[in-house]
Amino acid sequence: MLNALEVFTTVVVGLMVGVEFSVLFVINPILNALPEDSGQLGHAHGGRMLGAVMPFWYIGSVALVVVWTVAGRHHDGAGLVITAGALLVLSVVMSILLLVPINNRNKKWTPENRPADWKEQLHRWERWHHVRVAVIMAAFALLVTALT
Repeated sequence: MLNALEVFTTVVVGLMVGVEFSVLFVINPILNALPEDSGQLGHAHGGRMLGAVMPFWYIGSVALVVVWTVAGRHHDGAGLVITAGALLVLSVVMSILLLVPINNRNKKWTPENRPADWKEQLHRWERWHHVRVAVIMAAFALLVTALT
């Protein structure tokens, strides 16, 4: 049963990393290359869509790692799982404090109501998103390593 939990948790976290990686290196560059209003509207729509799903995915990932930590506390790799969990918690804290406030503003913007500094705010979100992706990639790598 523990093996199934380990694999399931790793897959869930890996898929989350894949989504966030694709946002960073595929979706955002595409949106940023669109004409001004189209790109901003795409960012707003993406913020609404992913903003509705990702909180559950992040919190669910943390919960799965906590269960793995408790169930596997006497197994090899427990320290790696604990560290991965700490990194996932860090990513949630970063999201709540740094990324979600910008996303909550962005998802309401239209060409008519966006602030003058909307591009700067999106760039700040992208910078923090780079850091968050690095953090969750490190957590994923630790989980994969704990499997071996």
